[in-house]
Amino acid sequence: MNHEKWIREEFRVISNSLGFIYTPKEEIEARHAMLRKKMDAEGMDAFLVAQKMDYFYLSGTAQDALLLVPLDGKPLLMVKRELERARIESPLEDVVGMESYRELSSLVREHMGREPSVLGLEMDILPARDYFRFQSLFPGSRLVDGSQIIRDIRKIKSPFEIDFMRKAGDIGKKVYHEAKKILKQGMSEIEFGGHLEAVAKANGHEGLLRVRSFNYEAYSWHVLSGPTGGIVSQSDSPMGGLGLSPAFPVGASLRRMKAHEPILVDFGICYHGYQADETRMFSIGKMDRKFIDAYKACREIHDAVLSETHPGSDCESIFINTLKLAEKLGYKESYLGPPGLQTRFIAHGIGLELNEFPFLAQGHSYPLEEGMTFAMEPKIVFPGEGSVGVENTVLVTVKGYEILTPLEMDIFEV
Repeated sequence: MNHEKWIREEFRVISNSLGFIYTPKEEIEARHAMLRKKMDAEGMDAFLVAQKMDYFYLSGTAQDALLLVPLDGKPLLMVKRELERARIESPLEDVVGMESYRELSSLVREHMGREPSVLGLEMDILPARDYFRFQSLFPGSRLVDGSQIIRDIRKIKSPFEIDFMRKAGDIGKKVYHEAKKILKQGMSEIEFGGHLEAVAKANGHEGLLRVRSFNYEAYSWHVLSGPTGGIVSQSDSPMGGLGLSPAFPVGASLRRMKAHEPILVDFGICYHGYQADETRMFSIGKMDRKFIDAYKACREIHDAVLSETHPGSDCESIFINTLKLAEKLGYKESYLGPPGLQTRFIAHGIGLELNEFPFLAQGHSYPLEEGMTFAMEPKIVFPGEGSVGVENTVLVTVKGYEILTPLEMDIFEV
């Protein structure tokens, strides 16, 4: 049996038996309707989608491809590899092969009957080489940045998407419960994290957290113990950890964990592409009172954010209110990082990527909306000593919120 025949006849049976869930046609069509409405408002008559999670969102497949979404007419998915699998994974009708970019302009012209007048691109992440290539392939088109409108439609999650995020939260709960059984004095941070990753993957974690960014890779988990919890590194977060080398200076290290010190575990789960992010505190024996009190302050800030989480609340105002509360609680200098290195957000949007909208952050003055999801993470950092914090993934509902990471928030003491 040749490959194409096997894919057509056997692949769906095998993948379904192993838990694959394909994006329904009506889900994809609703997303295209939202995109086209915004394209029309921006004067675009076509959008060429090149970023993997964007075309996965709009096509249901992450095979190597480009997606053309005309303002009028059917979308066209042009697949470099692997065509037969893409045809099974995507509910789109027009799915064709494309050996190289040299075929792109002819495929687009044939599909639309002309060259696009105004062509949208994801210029926030598109490599310059690809931009110039598209410019040469469509000399009669005006290329415009459409990244914001795609990010805008992705910020509201459908029930289909939220179900995946709930499942990711359930996997996280299993990971943290196993963590309490695994943690032992003298175990290194990286060893502990490796055990947790094995538990996560056995339960369906895909092992990769995607980020819409250049030069930043998202580590699936952090284990920071004692003084490594007070180390800031490359990422825009309250603490970064030591890591294993200057080539990867973030996250867990070879340091061996000791009794009575704070052990912060920040573990993100990805299920069917959708993420849930959470942080919990561990200790071997009781932590020092300083860290217990700081953790109580994090819990109070966490609950204060939830009290303001409902449609219509201003994202920037929520963040500013946490600064005031942290100062009132006596943690102005250590809230969200050490002095001079404090982050300017309390929560980041999450879904297919770790840095979606909304941001509860300085400079993000817009309202929360029903269907938004964000990871909220108040953390307090003591340089040279350690850090504490808590994180949950939260869904904005019509009346308030739902926590998608349903794990108890007490300190896990072993």
